[in-house]
Amino acid sequence: MISVVILTKNEEKDLPQCLNSLSWSDDIHILDSGSTDKTLRIAADYNTKVIINKFESFGKQRNFALENIFTKYDWILFLDADEVVTPAFEKALRKSISEADDQVAGYYCCWKMILDGKWLKRCDNFPKWQFRLMRKGRANFKDFGHGQKEGTVLGNIEFIKEPYLHYGFSKGWSQWIERHNKYSSQEAISRLNNCPSFKHIFSSQGSVRNPALKSWLSKVPGWPLLRFIQAYFFNLGFTEGIPGLIYCINMGYYEFLIQIKMRELKRNSPIPKYGWEEVKSI
Repeated sequence: MISVVILTKNEEKDLPQCLNSLSWSDDIHILDSGSTDKTLRIAADYNTKVIINKFESFGKQRNFALENIFTKYDWILFLDADEVVTPAFEKALRKSISEADDQVAGYYCCWKMILDGKWLKRCDNFPKWQFRLMRKGRANFKDFGHGQKEGTVLGNIEFIKEPYLHYGFSKGWSQWIERHNKYSSQEAISRLNNCPSFKHIFSSQGSVRNPALKSWLSKVPGWPLLRFIQAYFFNLGFTEGIPGLIYCINMGYYEFLIQIKMRELKRNSPIPKYGWEEVKSI
């Protein structure tokens, strides 16, 4: 009924939990980008189908999956290895596709950010939406910042409001900081090169509004501090204890990295020069 594609690279810690949550699917594909740990051995133990492709960006990797992986079903769910499908989310998936008319090309999905066993609902501005469930042949992806969003879509995108779980800190803070230093370079380039129209800030759809907000707020002096204040105080993030405080501080730091890299890009070079190859050297 639903095929699953999981992007991996050195995911031996998270992959078993992800795969255990997918026992209901008989068509699971691992798209690996060069793991050197036990990831591929774990994938084999779970009888998943594995294909390897060098990672360039999330959008390109997901499009590679669409173009090169033969899925058993018309509906494809994209996951990362640190994400877990709950029984409630599975039920919502099945219900949504069973009720979808021919105009529905896919669904935005949202997640619960988990840190130290706690759902950071307020700190993480729940719900955030990503295009993760799609009908085969009806959509593709494009890069946006360090991640991706929907590209060409033939039809409508609806919403699944039941969340899945995201364990974004499972590998520890050192790994998170290292990864987000790279992400901040990609975000800085995207927010300069691909800043959405100001009117998108007022969109009723979070998938349109949030990218515009991020791009425009990055230009505001003191935005990293304001990001912390907004999440920790105005959104009541302080009610989520020490995990909430740690998360809000680090998200403010992440926005600080993006802002100073945007400043550096504007000062040193013409914006159009920068692409994915230049990101690696920043």
